[in-house]
Amino acid sequence: MTQTPTAQPSAQGPARAQFTVPAKHPMVTVLGSGDSLLRVIEKAFPAADIHVRGNEISAVGDRDEVALVQRLFDEMMLVLRTGQPMTEDAVERSIAMLRASENGEGPDETPAEVLTQNILSSRGRTIRPKTLNQKRYVDAIDQHTIVFGIGPAGTGKTYLAMAKAVQALQSKQVNRIILTRPAVEAGERLGFLPGTLYEKIDPYLRPLYDALHDMLDPDSIPRLMAAGTIEVAPLAYMRGRSQPVFTNVLTPDGWRPIGSLKVGDLVIGSDGEPTPVLGVYPQGERDIYRVSAQDGSWTLCCGEHLWTVRTASDKRHDKPWRVLETQDMIGNLRAAHARRYELPMLTAPVEFPEREVPMDPYALGLLLGDGCLTGSTTPSFATEDPELAHALEAALPGVSVRHKSGPDYVLNRIKSPGDVVTLENPVSRVLRALELMPSRSVNKFVPDSYLYNSAKVRLAVLQGLLDSDGGPVTQQDRTCRIQFTTTSILLRDDVVSLVQSLGGVAYTRRRAAEGRAPGLANGRPVEHRRDAHVVDIRLPEGIEPFRLTRKAEKYREAGGGGRPMRFIDSIEPAGREETVCIQVAAEDSLYVTQDYLLTHNTLNDAFIILDEAQNTSPEQMKMFLTRLGFDSKIVITGDVTQVDLPSGTKSGLRQVQEILEGVDDVHFSRLTSHDVVRHKLVGRIVDAYEKYDTEHGTENGTHKGGRNRDRDTKRK
Repeated sequence: MTQTPTAQPSAQGPARAQFTVPAKHPMVTVLGSGDSLLRVIEKAFPAADIHVRGNEISAVGDRDEVALVQRLFDEMMLVLRTGQPMTEDAVERSIAMLRASENGEGPDETPAEVLTQNILSSRGRTIRPKTLNQKRYVDAIDQHTIVFGIGPAGTGKTYLAMAKAVQALQSKQVNRIILTRPAVEAGERLGFLPGTLYEKIDPYLRPLYDALHDMLDPDSIPRLMAAGTIEVAPLAYMRGRSQPVFTNVLTPDGWRPIGSLKVGDLVIGSDGEPTPVLGVYPQGERDIYRVSAQDGSWTLCCGEHLWTVRTASDKRHDKPWRVLETQDMIGNLRAAHARRYELPMLTAPVEFPEREVPMDPYALGLLLGDGCLTGSTTPSFATEDPELAHALEAALPGVSVRHKSGPDYVLNRIKSPGDVVTLENPVSRVLRALELMPSRSVNKFVPDSYLYNSAKVRLAVLQGLLDSDGGPVTQQDRTCRIQFTTTSILLRDDVVSLVQSLGGVAYTRRRAAEGRAPGLANGRPVEHRRDAHVVDIRLPEGIEPFRLTRKAEKYREAGGGGRPMRFIDSIEPAGREETVCIQVAAEDSLYVTQDYLLTHNTLNDAFIILDEAQNTSPEQMKMFLTRLGFDSKIVITGDVTQVDLPSGTKSGLRQVQEILEGVDDVHFSRLTSHDVVRHKLVGRIVDAYEKYDTEHGTENGTHKGGRNRDRDTKRK
């Protein structure tokens, strides 16, 4: 559009402006069908006479009014050049923005900037903000991690948030969308309603489904929901990502029941380092499942508990790990007879606090493997490798490892000059203090002071055990695995724990004594009196399992350690239990649970929308906000004038404004009746209720505390 310069009027004379609409823009796009847009402009600027002749538009009248008319047509042409049509509503909102700017209350944004900001194009239509506050709300979602959209119904709070969520998913900014709202109309006690769970919750989630169908291909939505990419659930069902209260979680001091943890306690994360607990949320009694891996490790959790997993296809295409609920994987654990879901492993050995120990850990491992610790005789050691006898002697100060005969060595105390009384053997003294003497092969174990010590100490114990009673097993076209055998169930489990704590996997099997061919001792057959427990071990690269030269060389020649892997093998119902969930501060939100399995219940890489948030309690709001994971975004929408909570329950949305206002990276976008994009009458109704409440000191037309007062009156 071109315009002639506005003439400088005299103090009494009218101002004039003239506009020429380019020929490529039909006048109907500027004036509206039946001049509908022109009538809106004329009504808004009664002090200016507007005339149209051909493609010329002129305005004469009050200087300020003419200037605004001129700016209005400029903005309209900027919008029309983008191919977007102007509507009566858009013209009215443009005029309101220009008047606000004229009065010094205006924004930095122009009407054209507001009306041409595209969020999402889908199915032949474009979703964009229609008001200044809506644009600021959308911009805030881009700029902040947590955004509250607060305002009356019809202001586009949920719809625009949904559009931003779909945009983030399509641009791969997030891996999943989670949509939730409180189903307070049923008191979240949906069991009283007829039908299946989905039939019960569907009415409360219908607005979210409708918005999704506007923005995505309807045929793709079931697939995305089945894959866990989109989750839609009531708040009460989304929160319960929990484990039974007695489930073990690893801490720097060893295993503790998850139900005993408190905020501030430390647990072990996937990097082996301690990470603090940020939140503890009791979840009540829930259905429980036993999740087992192929190596025999297992733990218990609820159906909504989260697991970080990946498939073979994810790995081939270099896709990131995905997060699925337990229930999402049930019935889908195999792909062409192979296990589908791989679990993450520790990225580094667990680092427990280093403790002082009374005996060299490598020497302890050798004695647990091939030492005689009955206490009835001097401690002895059996080996065909003199190298081990020399290493044992070097690790035990004040002790001489004397060769007796064949593979047998005796551990004697080195006497000092002047000894006149018989002193206790130092090895016996330490072993008694560790409660390892007297013991036989069937009841040996690794003391906790070694089992929960630094990675260096744990590895030394494992090396001693494997040098004495283990060995490398070569396999064609595969990296080397390690095998360890013992008759002690306790020692078997401790070896498994040592391996898992170092980032490896261990498989166990039992070799029955009955029916086995007897062994030989000095040429004589010896029957097997006890079952043997065989542990097959795979350790990650960088962990050296042997010190004995011949075993270490064979291990390296066979390729050394590979990449230990765990896959989910089965998920089975395991009854109902009291449960609790925790949130940890680790970057990936993972913590170590039973059998060194890695799991979590925080929402990473997700776009999360909580709708109708005025109907959350303060406790629910805190629970929801503290579920925020890394690389995630939360949008919370609600109308504080339409709270539908039981009497005496404060709205979490009202309270959170007092708590989080001013907190960095948290933004409150407040929309008003002027942002209502439904029928114009809706905005007028909202204004009427606000005026009534202001004049009468009410909320929603009801006296504050009216419900409670009515109840008290009935009691009287």
